[in-house]
Amino acid sequence: MSTTGRPDANAPAASDIAARLDDAEFVRFVAAADGDAVAAMGLFARTLDARDTPYQATVAPIPERADRATDADLTVTIGRTATTADLTLGVETVASATAFEAASENGSPDPLLALAGIVAAGEVPSGTPLEAAQAMGLERRPGLAVPTTDPVDGLAHSTIVTAPFSGTEDAAAQLLADVDTDQRDEATRRRIASLVALAVAGDESGTERGTHAVERLLRPYVGGPFETIGGYADVLDAVARDRPGLAVALAMGSLDTETALDSWRTHGARAHAALSAARTGRYDGLFVVRCDEPAPVDTIARLARDFRSPEPVVLVVADGEAAAIGPADAAIGDAVQRAAHAVDGEGAGTSTRGRARFDADETEFVLAFREAQ
Repeated sequence: MSTTGRPDANAPAASDIAARLDDAEFVRFVAAADGDAVAAMGLFARTLDARDTPYQATVAPIPERADRATDADLTVTIGRTATTADLTLGVETVASATAFEAASENGSPDPLLALAGIVAAGEVPSGTPLEAAQAMGLERRPGLAVPTTDPVDGLAHSTIVTAPFSGTEDAAAQLLADVDTDQRDEATRRRIASLVALAVAGDESGTERGTHAVERLLRPYVGGPFETIGGYADVLDAVARDRPGLAVALAMGSLDTETALDSWRTHGARAHAALSAARTGRYDGLFVVRCDEPAPVDTIARLARDFRSPEPVVLVVADGEAAAIGPADAAIGDAVQRAAHAVDGEGAGTSTRGRARFDADETEFVLAFREAQ
C-alpha cells in the first residue's frame, strides 16, 4: 500500500475539500500517526463540530491498513491512503496548510494548531496560518522552541534536536549550569540559545547538517496551549506516534497539557536513549541505525538524518519495525514497500518517508532495503 507518487499530483483543492465536507452528513477521517496529519484532522473535526456534522476520527499508523466499512458518506485520508478513501490529502504536501485553507472556507480555524502541524511536517511557519496567528498577536522571541517554561526540561526531552544534552535532565542541566534558568529576560534566552547552538556544533558525533537543523529549535514563535509553536508541534508529533487516541484529543483541544507533556517526555527519553545506544552502519548513500529494543523508529530516523547521518538516506530498524527517511528523489516509500514484501512483511510510505513491519531478521530487511534502493 505504498502511497508514493499517487495522490498529490491530483490532490483536491482546498475549496473542493470544503465543498465535499459541507455536503457530507457523516464523515470518516483517517490520519497517519504524525503531528501534521493529526493537526489537519483536528482542524477539520473542529469545523464539523461547529456545525453539528457527525464524524469519526481514526489514527492509523503506516503500514497499518485503514480500510474499514462504515456508514460514512465521505471518507478522508490524511497523510496516507486507503482504498476506500473519497479524498486524500497531505501525502506529498503539508496536510495542515491545506486543512486550514479548507476550513477557512466556512469558519475560522485555529491558526496555532495549523502552524503546529506545519512545523511538525518539518516546514517553516508561513502563509495564511501565520498571517492569521500574527493578527492574533503571535510573535517571535529569542530562546528555544520547547513546550515548557523550564529550558532544562525542554532540552532534555525535545525531539527537534539531539546532542550530548539530550535524553536526561541532568545532561541538559549540565549544559545550562552557569545560567539562571529562572530568568525569563531576553538576554538569558539568547544565552541559552547560543549555548545550545554551540553544543550542537561541537558535538563529536554530529554532522554539518546538524548545525543547520538546530535552527528549528531557535528563536521560536510564542503562543498556543504550550510555551511555543515549535514545542506544540513536538508534543503533537510525539503523542501521535506513541498514543494516537490522546493525539486526537490534543488536536481537538480537549486533552490537558500535563497529560500530553508526560507522553512527550516519555517519547523523547526513549528516542534519545535508543539512538545513543544504537549500532550504526554506513553504506553508499545509506546510514543504518539498529536498535536492540523496541523504539520510536520514526523519530529516531528523523533525528539521525538531521544530526548523525553522513548519508542522505537513513534506515532505522528495531524489534520488527523499520522507518526510513530521505530526499524525495530516493522514492523512500516504494523502497520500503519492496523491502518489506521481500521478507514477507508490510511496508508503505511517501517519496520521503517509509515504514515497515516484518518478522524476519533485521539484517535480511536491511539487505532487502539496500537492494530496493
